[in-house]
Amino acid sequence: MVDQNQPRCPHCDRKMNKWRVPLASTWVNDFFYVCFNDDCPYYVQGWRRLWEKQATRASYRCRLDPDTGKFSPLPVWSADALKEDIIPDDG
Repeated sequence: MVDQNQPRCPHCDRKMNKWRVPLASTWVNDFFYVCFNDDCPYYVQGWRRLWEKQATRASYRCRLDPDTGKFSPLPVWSADALKEDIIPDDG
C-alpha cells in the first residue's frame, strides 16, 4: 500500500492528483494517482513516441496504482482529457 500522502511523479517530481476511475472501467480501484503536469517529459514525449510508433495522435500520463505501488501509462487523446475526474485535495 502506498502512503496516503500525495505521491510525486517519477518523471517530473510534481505532486500527482487523485483521479476518479470511471464507473464503466474494468479497473477495480476507486481512484489512481495521475500526473496532470502538461510539462511532464513523460507526457510531452508521449505525443512524439506514439506518432512515430503507431501514427496515433495521443499521449499518456503517469499513473500510480495506490494498491500495488506500480506506475504505468494512462492514455490520453488531448491535453484536457480525463481532467474532469480529478478529485479535489479536500475530497
